[in-house]
Amino acid sequence: MEVIRHSSVFAAGVMEAFDHSPSDKELVSKSKALCRDYIHSRLNLYGLGSSKTQVDSTLCDVAAVLLCLGDELECMRPSVYRNVARQLNISVAMETMVSDAFVAVATEIFAAAHIPSLVHTVSAMDHVTKERKGITWGKVVSMYAVAGALAVDCVRQNQPATVQTIVDSLGQFVRNNLAPWLKKRGGWTDIKRCVVKLDAVPQTHWLSPVAQSCKHFLSTLYIYIMKEP
Repeated sequence: MEVIRHSSVFAAGVMEAFDHSPSDKELVSKSKALCRDYIHSRLNLYGLGSSKTQVDSTLCDVAAVLLCLGDELECMRPSVYRNVARQLNISVAMETMVSDAFVAVATEIFAAAHIPSLVHTVSAMDHVTKERKGITWGKVVSMYAVAGALAVDCVRQNQPATVQTIVDSLGQFVRNNLAPWLKKRGGWTDIKRCVVKLDAVPQTHWLSPVAQSCKHFLSTLYIYIMKEP
């Protein structure tokens, strides 16, 4: 009887953990919220922001880590995350073209063994390899960096409405390709394992208001950005 009782307790614990796992809808919603915040930080960086955004308090630390990792990645490969629309040779006035281009780039990022250049992505847009090389947080950050850079291009070319198209496209990509991976890791909070240490954010730092509000800043970046932590 004692064995049965312990088994029942264990089963209840498993079911409780399962019930609290993030749903696809929740993961997509949070992914889009993080995308909006990331884009806003990039618009602010170039003096293009017009209003403040605020992610849910449960995403505050995650947003700060994502922003800081993106900042580091963009500094490492600035040519990749500048003038994305021109690299892809697309018109930001055409929302369908922007959506298709973003999805093609995201697909190529996660299919490649490393973060590909956008020039390579352009040549491969119609023949994207189906071979999966694995999902890593580094590739997730790269996707957000592309979204942020593309949004900057849209606003600079007087197409701010297209920014929402980018957010929606990222959300759809997460739903179709990344939700199981995120769910396996318990959601977005797993990205914080990429960070060795968090320190207080200086008040003069350029990060978005959400990063400043949670008073954290990435002080130690994981060494291999493309490796799974």
